Amino acid sequence: MLNGVYSAISALKAFQKKLSVSANNVANAQTQGFKVSASSSEDIPPQTDPSASGEAQLGRGTIIGDIHENFSQGSFEPSSSPTDLAIGGDGFFMVGTSNGEKFYTRDGHFQLDTSGRLVNASGFVAQGWAIDPNTGQGQGSIQDIVIPTFKSPPRETTILENIVNLDSEAKDRSVGMNGLSNAWDGGNPNGYHIADDAYVHETSTKVYNAMGGAHDITLYFDRRGTGSEWEYIVTTHPFADRREVAAGSDLGLLARGNLIFDANGAVSDMTMEINDGAGNWRPQNPATDLMGGHFTFQPDFLGATGGSTVMSIQLDLGSTYNGSAWVNAKRTSTQYASPSNTAFSAADGYGAGDLQSISIKKDGVISGNYSNGETLNLFQIAIARFNNPQGLEKMGHNLYAETLASGNAVTGPPGTNGMGIIDSNTLEQSNVDMAKEIVDTILIQRGFQSNLKVIQTEDEMLGSLLDIFS
Repeated sequence: MLNGVYSAISALKAFQKKLSVSANNVANAQTQGFKVSASSSEDIPPQTDPSASGEAQLGRGTIIGDIHENFSQGSFEPSSSPTDLAIGGDGFFMVGTSNGEKFYTRDGHFQLDTSGRLVNASGFVAQGWAIDPNTGQGQGSIQDIVIPTFKSPPRETTILENIVNLDSEAKDRSVGMNGLSNAWDGGNPNGYHIADDAYVHETSTKVYNAMGGAHDITLYFDRRGTGSEWEYIVTTHPFADRREVAAGSDLGLLARGNLIFDANGAVSDMTMEINDGAGNWRPQNPATDLMGGHFTFQPDFLGATGGSTVMSIQLDLGSTYNGSAWVNAKRTSTQYASPSNTAFSAADGYGAGDLQSISIKKDGVISGNYSNGETLNLFQIAIARFNNPQGLEKMGHNLYAETLASGNAVTGPPGTNGMGIIDSNTLEQSNVDMAKEIVDTILIQRGFQSNLKVIQTEDEMLGSLLDIFS
């Protein structure tokens, strides 16, 4: 008779565990990245009793056979933070502790701490690959995602482009051979290094040295005689000229040359001579001295001993030497009968920049946006997946740990080899279905009450039996 009591008691224990599972689901209905759990029941192995037909198996109740998680994706909720991330598809974020332990989570609520580490609420650091600035690809092994500095390093200028139109009706203002370079006086104590009436057109472009310091390079143009030949000089401010031998009137005077146009106003030839700063001029040979098809000039804004900080900057006026002739690009300098002007002016290179914001792409690439206008790819987030995610061990704090049952983590960039993609400014919500949990709670309650009724009935039957002997 007591078998029924024991069966009912086993059911009460099972329903208590089921209620605990459901209660935990409801409690975490608003927990980011939480995965709903479900329990499955199994019958307890029966006992064998004699019967009229031989032996009969008499059930002994139920027991919780398994509590497992449903790893289906939760809904996405927009966020104002670019470091709030959600995985669209399969996989887990990887996070690491200070002692090298690795955990896995679907909760993508990250932020940058004061050390530049991308951390979750528990202070564990998101994992990924550092990006090689030269190739743009991830390099090395998976490591902590740490932006080592909130500044982007400067980049030295290597090419300066100036596209000008020089008025074909302009007059020669600095008469004579090399009249324009002779008009330059870098040593003038009054600061007037070239007279306004010594040239037809000037244009300035900002360049950067290796330390990120900004300097102006100014080109002056003047017509030679009445033909289609123009002379130009390349200059910088004399105070910025740190070439070892630069002195006197040659301070700031970097190069000079001629620009020759054809009958259609297009560049047909050009020359350049380099000034060492002491009045010694060295003609450049198009066959040997060009870089990228352009003449180069060599300023030095830092003045290190031995000339180690001398720069080499290509001068691109819209024409490239192909080994035998100058070839004009679609955007090139011209000599037309219109006022002299600068159509385009630019140089590569930039100064140091402060990190203003970060952005994260769907492939997990973290880019830093800096005050100098540069965007640098810094890291790529790693995603991990498991052949048997049901075998992961729950560690609390929305974290899972790898086990023998789960198998080893398979890692890769987002969007590759079955990995999900990253959605920035987004958080994955719990996948708890509240309507289902309410229904399950009602069913658990009714099942619990039914088994209490079994115990009550067994008690009444046992009482009736005892009354016979009383």
